Amino acid sequence: MVRTAALPTATAKPKQSRPRRSLIADVILVGLVSGPVAAPFLAATDWPILPQIAHIIYFMGDHVCPQPEMALALMSPYLMAVCMRCFGTLMGLVVTRYLFSVNQGDAPYWLNRYGWLGLLLTLGLCLVYPFELYAQYWGWWEYNNGVVTLFGLVSGLGLGAYIMPLLHQSTRKSGNDPVWTRLPLP
Repeated sequence: MVRTAALPTATAKPKQSRPRRSLIADVILVGLVSGPVAAPFLAATDWPILPQIAHIIYFMGDHVCPQPEMALALMSPYLMAVCMRCFGTLMGLVVTRYLFSVNQGDAPYWLNRYGWLGLLLTLGLCLVYPFELYAQYWGWWEYNNGVVTLFGLVSGLGLGAYIMPLLHQSTRKSGNDPVWTRLPLP
């Protein structure tokens, strides 16, 4: 008689479906990050329609960026659609999206798990962006791409540490819900 030992089978976790808001948020993030970089190259081309797309990107950048004239010249004479402060904020959002994909919101640095305190900390981190902008206007320092990128990155990390779990978690975990979902309805 031959004995065989069955190999242990791994218990497969049921695959959780990805929320629709997660896919929509990722598409928007890709557009926000790639648009400002692509705009100068689209504007410089002679191909039909591409300069018009660049014009749309520049229009949006002019309405969200406080200093679009300070953007990098990626394809001279055309600038990125936003300054490095705004692009640093987008990079912070990309970093937090990557971190969320690694740990699914289980790490202690996700600010939404701390309720109102996490929201206040998020607001404090996001206010680093306008603080640096006003410090520059007040003459505390001159515009420097490294400085503004760092301040934008801090703001993006703070915002992303709060909103990424809200956008991408497929199931709510008890105690991890945002504070407004735990408030009693009138």
